Amino acid sequence: MGMESSQDHTEGMNEQHTHQRITITPGMLYYGNTIILLSTLNPDGSTNIAPMSSSWALGDTIVLGMALDSQTAHNLKERKEAVLNLPGPELWSSVERLGDLTDAPQGRRQHGHGSIPYADKFAEIGLTRASSQQVRCAGIDECRLQIEAVAERCVADIHHEFLIAQLHVLEVHADPNIVVPGTQHIDPTAWRPLVYNFRHYFTLGPQLGESSISQTPTRHES
Repeated sequence: MGMESSQDHTEGMNEQHTHQRITITPGMLYYGNTIILLSTLNPDGSTNIAPMSSSWALGDTIVLGMALDSQTAHNLKERKEAVLNLPGPELWSSVERLGDLTDAPQGRRQHGHGSIPYADKFAEIGLTRASSQQVRCAGIDECRLQIEAVAERCVADIHHEFLIAQLHVLEVHADPNIVVPGTQHIDPTAWRPLVYNFRHYFTLGPQLGESSISQTPTRHES
């Protein structure tokens, strides 16, 4: 009798502490992704830059997702070369303004932006070209982390709305101030990426902890 009472009490506690859920249909699942300003090569040899937040990295492979009929998608399929420029939080307004510009001859709406044809996005946004080592498109000097890469595979998604591109990393360039001295590692306490969180701009908050496999352990003051 006492055992049954205890079991009933436990089940009641479990039900009481169960988090409720509702089913929703978000407009877009940008659930906290790092923003990239992607440089690609236009047909005339100039550099196009476009903001994106659909990416993930695995080793020296980076997967990107973008609108299938965008100028960036055409450039990446046809000329393969790219620079992934990672902006810090101080560039969020430049990223937002860049979303309204396109290198395509005719503007079109994408993700709610009214795309405006503009030949020189660098000049319009106030960004500075940075020379690249292994690709022809320029990087962005204001971005403290730059990744030169080449597209090895480009395919449409299952709905034929987006281009899924697999890029092979060629070189990584970093501001020395965000690198752990004497190593090849980015200092996670010094580097703060710009994050797109359900179409709002954020950056990282205070550190909560570190992985047991981290190669840059936090130095605790004694």
